[in-house]
Amino acid sequence: MLSSSQQTTNPALATNQPVASSGYAVRVSLIAALGGFLFGFETAVISGAEKIIQQLWSLSSFWQGFTVASSLIGTVIGSLIAGMPAQKYGRKKVLVVIAILYLLSAIGCAATSVWLLFVSFRFIGGLAVGASSVVGPMYISEISPARIRGRLAGSFQVMIVTGIFVAYLTNFLFIDFGDTGWRWMLGIMVVPAALFAILLRFIPESPRWLVLNNRDEEAKAVFAKTGETDATALIREEHQLSRDGTKESLFNGKYNKPILYAVLLAMFNQLSGINAILYYAPRIFEMAGFNKADAYLQPVYIGAANLFFTLLAMTVIDKFGRKTLLLIGCVGLIVFLGLTAHAFSPGGTMGKNVLIYLLGYIAFFAFSQGAVIWVFIAEIFPNSVRSQGGSLGSFTHWIMAAIISWTFPVIVEGSPNGGFYSFIFYSVMMLLAMIFIWRVMPETKGRTLEQIQKELGIK
Repeated sequence: MLSSSQQTTNPALATNQPVASSGYAVRVSLIAALGGFLFGFETAVISGAEKIIQQLWSLSSFWQGFTVASSLIGTVIGSLIAGMPAQKYGRKKVLVVIAILYLLSAIGCAATSVWLLFVSFRFIGGLAVGASSVVGPMYISEISPARIRGRLAGSFQVMIVTGIFVAYLTNFLFIDFGDTGWRWMLGIMVVPAALFAILLRFIPESPRWLVLNNRDEEAKAVFAKTGETDATALIREEHQLSRDGTKESLFNGKYNKPILYAVLLAMFNQLSGINAILYYAPRIFEMAGFNKADAYLQPVYIGAANLFFTLLAMTVIDKFGRKTLLLIGCVGLIVFLGLTAHAFSPGGTMGKNVLIYLLGYIAFFAFSQGAVIWVFIAEIFPNSVRSQGGSLGSFTHWIMAAIISWTFPVIVEGSPNGGFYSFIFYSVMMLLAMIFIWRVMPETKGRTLEQIQKELGIK
C-alpha cells in the first residue's frame, strides 16, 4: 500500500495511469479468453451432430459414446501436457499453437466422410480444449492486477459459455441444411479460430513467466502497462518465492493443500453432470418427449441461461468471493438435479418440466461451479509450479468429463430408468461437494497470488 506522499509524487498515479493500464489488462485478457470461446464451442457443438453421426456410421451406444468422448480423450492429454511447453516456451506461444489446433479440427471434422478420420480430428480439437483450459486461465491470472483478477480470469468462463450458446444457436440454424447440416455445425468454428490466431499477435508474454526466466525489464514494462505500479517489488518478491522454482516438482509434499483443493473441485465440477447435459442436450429433450425441432431449440435457452448467470457471477465474484458462490450453487444444483431425476423416474412428469428443471440447474451451475473453477485453479498454485498445477487440475476435470460423457448414452440406452439413475447420482455428488467446499476449501478473493501462497503456508 502506498503512503499519501508516495501517491502524490508517483507520476503514474498523477497521470491516472493505473486506470488506463487496467483497460490494457482487460483488452489483453479478452483476447486470451477467446480460447475459452473456442473451448465452449468445441464442447457443445457435437450435441447437434451426435445423433446424425450415429446414424451416418451406424454406431452402437458404446461407439457413439466413444466418438463423442474422443474429443475429451484429447482434452485429457492436452491438459496434461500443456503445462510443460507453457513453462518452457511461454504462455503466448502455446496459445498460438492452440489456435492452430482449433483450425485443423474445424476443417477436418467438417470435410471428412471417414469415421476414423472424424474421430482423429475431434481428438485434435480436444487437445486444443485441454491446453486452453490450462494456459488461458494461467495467462490471464498472471497478467491481471489483483483487484480485478477474479473478473478477468472469469472472462475465460464467460467466453466458454458464450461459445456454448453460439454452438447451440448455430446447431439450431443448420439443422434444416439436410445431410450436410452437421458439416456446417462443425465447420463454422473456422471463423473464431482464425480470429483468435490473428489477435494473439497483439498480446504480450506473461510478466510472471518473464520473471521466472530472468527477463525482468520486459516484465517491468508489461506490469507498468497492466497497472501494477509496484512492479519492482512484485518482481523482487517473485524471485524470492520462485527461487530455483523452475526445477521444482509439484509432487514434493509442499503443495499437498493446493493439489487437494484443485483436484477435488475439478472432480466435483464434472460430477455435477454438466458435460452429459452439454454434450447430449437434444437427446435429453427428445427423451423428455420434445419433437426434433424443439429438441434442438431448447438447448438455445439452456445456453442463454448459462451465459446470463455466468455474467451475473462475474459481477460479484470479487465481492462475494469464490467460496460463497460455490455454496449457493451447490444448494440449487442438489434441488434441480433431484427434480430432473424425479421427472425421469417411473411415473414422473417430463415435457416442459424437464426444460424448467434444467434451466434452474444451468443457472446455479453457471453462477457457481462454472464461474469459479478456472479462476480458482489458476490462483491456488504458486508461480513456480502454476503450470504443473493448472495441468493437474485441468487433467482431473477432463478425465472425469470423458468418463461422464462416454457412459451417459450407455446408461440411458441400457436401462428404461437410465435418466433417473444418472441425475440422482449427480445430485448426491453435489451434496458431497457442498460439504467439501464448506469445511475444507479456502477463500482467495482480494489476495495477490503471492499472498495466497503465503496463507497456504508454502515457503
